Amino acid sequence: MTMVKQALRRTLITLTLLLVVVTANAQNKKYITDHKILATLLGEHYGIPPSVILAVATVESAGGAGATAKVLNNHFGIVGRNRYVNHRGHKSRYKQYDNEYASYLDFCNMLTRKRFYAKLKNNKDPQAWIKAMSLSGYSESPEEWEQKINSVLHSHKL
Repeated sequence: MTMVKQALRRTLITLTLLLVVVTANAQNKKYITDHKILATLLGEHYGIPPSVILAVATVESAGGAGATAKVLNNHFGIVGRNRYVNHRGHKSRYKQYDNEYASYLDFCNMLTRKRFYAKLKNNKDPQAWIKAMSLSGYSESPEEWEQKINSVLHSHKL
């Protein structure tokens, strides 16, 4: 009987994880579809591949479902000031924006101030951008971050 319970438990855990992955993938797909035009326009203006803008936003905002994206309109995990105080009296370390478009614009402007920008501007290779961002300290966990970004690029054919 114990083996049956263990097998059922493993099956339930596997199905739950599969449901989470499928739900997250659907959320990411909708997020990418909803933001593709904005990323394309900004990408053309700033010389940044739209695929990089979309992949970073998708990962950093959890497909738009993350608390930082929902509450602070911060779709890129950019650190800065905000006016938000949660129910426990704590402030977030992430920057607050009036809307998601301001977040996208600030992200692109931030990249223009990085040393690698002049060298990569109008370079269509997402891998070069991701590596440069990672090396510049964009993420606190660079290898894991690169893997997540590349996963979104690959799974959504960006």
